[in-house]
Amino acid sequence: MTVDYIVKRVGMLLVVIISAISINFAIPRLMPGDPIQQKMDQMAAMGGTGDVQGMVQEYRQKFGLDQPVWKQFFRYWGDLLQGDLGYSLSNYPQRVSTVITGALPWTTGLLVTAILITFVLGILMGAVMAWPSAPRGLRGIVPVFLVLHAVPYFLLGIILLFFFAVSVRVFPGGGGYSFGTALQFNLASIADVLKHAVLPAASIVLAGIGGWALGMRGMMISVLGEDYINLAEAKGLRRRRIFLWYGARNAILPATTSLAMSLGHVVTGAVLVEMIFAYPGIGHQLYRAIGAKDYTVIQGIIVVLVVWLAVTLFIMDLIYPLIDPRITYRRR
Repeated sequence: MTVDYIVKRVGMLLVVIISAISINFAIPRLMPGDPIQQKMDQMAAMGGTGDVQGMVQEYRQKFGLDQPVWKQFFRYWGDLLQGDLGYSLSNYPQRVSTVITGALPWTTGLLVTAILITFVLGILMGAVMAWPSAPRGLRGIVPVFLVLHAVPYFLLGIILLFFFAVSVRVFPGGGGYSFGTALQFNLASIADVLKHAVLPAASIVLAGIGGWALGMRGMMISVLGEDYINLAEAKGLRRRRIFLWYGARNAILPATTSLAMSLGHVVTGAVLVEMIFAYPGIGHQLYRAIGAKDYTVIQGIIVVLVVWLAVTLFIMDLIYPLIDPRITYRRR
């Protein structure tokens, strides 16, 4: 890997981030309605008094929404370069960074764990499906996950919620922790958080394994016909070594790219899953911000998503040669 290639990739990374953030600035402003007017009308409907229109103008001036769009754009970039994501329009004076940092650990902990478990199990099952020497009993489990893959994960979440939280009541029905609990860094709090995360994670894992397995199976079948597999068998290498180092290792590269994409979308969360289980993650906050037309929160979450996804793909691109030594980034 050359320095020129790394510099080129960093430049492309910056172009992608700048372009995506600029588009992100424009899209919320194309939404119909005025978030400030909507918030003031809600306050008036709940019994608030005073000059509503005067308050609307004052708030628009405070947030800079009374200025031309081009001035808002440069002000937005100026604040962003200083690490300031602004205030929430619908929950002023709460800062957007507070909303994101409060929800990000919940989504990251849930989805990163669920995605990695799904990836590992799906890849192993897909490789086993294509391997001629795999046990028949293990092959029989795979079709079950292929059927579950056809079920949307949010629908699977509702089913799990009904059986294990309503009928049997083994797990909590929602939330990130028990109501009224003061979270602390101790075993009781950790156990409580994990217990609330079981059903949301299970819905994602059960619905996702089949997709990973199906993709890995296709790649594994194509790899089994390669000459290096025949050579390894002719040399008398152990079947396990051929399976892991010659078969699965060469078939896993496309799946690794998909894993990077999946991890890149962790920040937005599984919105519907978080809504069903009332899980306090980023997806839930994004849903609420869209409903309230909260430009700043929407923009803040998308900014984090863009940076996260771009950096994840950049890192994955750099470690490709470590996964497959045949890949090089040398100029020819």
